[in-house]
Amino acid sequence: LDPWETIQPSMADQRSCLICGDRATGLHYGIISCEGCKGFFKRSICNKRVYRCSRDKNCEMSRKQRNRCQYCRLLKCLQMGMNRKAIREDGMPGGRNKSIGPVQITEEEIERIMSGQEFKEDAPGHTWGNNGDSDHSSPSNGASEGNQPSPASTLSSNRSVEMNGYTAALRDQYINTSMSTHYQLLPHLFSYAAQSGLLAPQPRSIYPQSHPLVLQLVAAEDLAPLATPMLIEDGYKVTQVELFALLCRLADELLFRQISWIKKLPFFCELSIEDYTCLLSSTWQELILLSCLTIYSAQIFGELANVTAKYTPSDDELQGFSEDGMEVMERLIYMFRKFHQLKISNEEYACMKAINFLNQDIRGLSNIAQLEQLNKRYWYVCQDYTEYKYPHQSKRFPEIMMCLPEIRCIAGKLVNVPLEQLPLLFKAVLHSCKSSLTSYRTSLSPCVTTSSAN
Repeated sequence: LDPWETIQPSMADQRSCLICGDRATGLHYGIISCEGCKGFFKRSICNKRVYRCSRDKNCEMSRKQRNRCQYCRLLKCLQMGMNRKAIREDGMPGGRNKSIGPVQITEEEIERIMSGQEFKEDAPGHTWGNNGDSDHSSPSNGASEGNQPSPASTLSSNRSVEMNGYTAALRDQYINTSMSTHYQLLPHLFSYAAQSGLLAPQPRSIYPQSHPLVLQLVAAEDLAPLATPMLIEDGYKVTQVELFALLCRLADELLFRQISWIKKLPFFCELSIEDYTCLLSSTWQELILLSCLTIYSAQIFGELANVTAKYTPSDDELQGFSEDGMEVMERLIYMFRKFHQLKISNEEYACMKAINFLNQDIRGLSNIAQLEQLNKRYWYVCQDYTEYKYPHQSKRFPEIMMCLPEIRCIAGKLVNVPLEQLPLLFKAVLHSCKSSLTSYRTSLSPCVTTSSAN
């Protein structure tokens, strides 16, 4: 028996619902939630409910406040990744697919659900009774065997990128446009903090099994500075072709580091080479993006930003910049600011990366059961370490985990950006982020702090 499995039940008692902050009872419809929000979501979808918000569609969600606005409660369920397709069509207990993780749906899809348009277009099917919308979730709720937590690594990512893999960076000043509506709703994903009525957790010790697992993940990382030269003489004008070539070289080095990282993982011998190949081919762009926002942020937002500053895009490039490129920029800028605010530690980064990599929803995998166990293990490790190291930041762990679906979404949308627009994308994004750093009066390495569990 894996000794780590023996402490999972006690850790499960400490999780909080990602919707309202009440005591969670397991993984329900793709995310960690309480019995109350689980039942509310199921009733809302099965009964095809259409709610209305009497305020600004951004009502507070807490254990005490959750019943006051059903519209905002359902909205948050969808935005946090609850999967309506995991609800059984017969309305009976038990999910349609217990291994399915959180889903990322567009704002257009969310609007169709909230307005009832999606329900109207559905073919006639089963009819469920009206079970009401009140709930009585309490800390005594127990978790059923089929709803044990599984890491939120994950949205399905079955895409294979045809480009030479360049993670993105962002911008704001070069193309004057207001943020689109889908982006303006992103902060709602992170409104989980500040909930009245929840007691701050007391400092506690870390579980003995967590510390060595975290250290092993950190040891697998190559924390040395990137070796790709990024120094340009003063006065030199960088062309689009030269910047594109530099981005390709950076992508090559970053991808090589991910391959080396896999071979150093503490669980390397527990999966087949075929499964590792499948995982890497589906997640490499997300891993690179995550590393650029954390351990390599000093060079990316420092040296590379200085290079892109010497590149001047033409009027045609500016005018022809795509909507896909704009959306990627907006989301990346938001994620940069979020990572800057959180100041992710090396330990948290290593756990986030492992959780994102161990995505059991990827097609073509042979040992899904083992993969799910590994994913679950590092989900608990990350939660344990974060709650131990930051006892007064009770919402830090869910905030960190909700960054992963957004990174996955950005990586998927980056594929749609034409290759010739990548130099402008990098220049604009890096310029905007570097300007933010200057305004915050911080150093160029804001995203990573080094800490160790004592």
